[in-house]
Amino acid sequence: MQALVESDIRTSLGNASEAELATLSLPVRFFVAEWAHLDAFAWRDPRIPARGYLVTELDGSAAGVVLRATDHAGSQHRAAICNLCHTQQPADQVVLFSARRAGPAGERGDSVGTYICSDLACQETVRLGRPAAPSEVQPSVSELERIEGLARRTRAFVADVLGAR
Repeated sequence: MQALVESDIRTSLGNASEAELATLSLPVRFFVAEWAHLDAFAWRDPRIPARGYLVTELDGSAAGVVLRATDHAGSQHRAAICNLCHTQQPADQVVLFSARRAGPAGERGDSVGTYICSDLACQETVRLGRPAAPSEVQPSVSELERIEGLARRTRAFVADVLGAR
C-alpha cells in the first residue's frame, strides 16, 4: 500500500459525512505504519469507540469507508469467524460492522454489514503466527494465501460500499 498522510485518509473516505470527517481521530500507529507491508489500514476511533475506519487501495488510489460497530458482542463461550481475515476467535472478539453506502444509496439509508475482528487488526492477525485455540482446526492455507485473501476481501467490501464494483 502506498504511504498515506492524514489528508489522504480524509479524502479517501467515500461514505463519510462532514461531521464524521471533522471528528476523525487517527491512532498513534498511523504515524509509524510500515505502509509497504500493508494492504489496508483500519482502526477504531479512540474518541468514538463505536466508529471505525477501513482504508485500502482500489485502482491505485486510497479508498476508505467509515464503519459503525454494533453494541452487542457475541458470547466468549462460542467461536466466530471474521469475514475479512477468516480468523476464528471467541465470538466477543468479532463484531458486526456496518457501513453506509456512498452516494444516493447511502442517503436513502442503504448500508452494508459484515462481521470483522472487533479491534480491526486483521492486517496484523494474518501476518503474526499465533497459537491455535484448544479446539481450533489448523488452516490449510499458507500465510501468503491468507494475506492475499484478506486483501481481496477487504477491497471487495470497500468497493461494494463505495459502489465501485
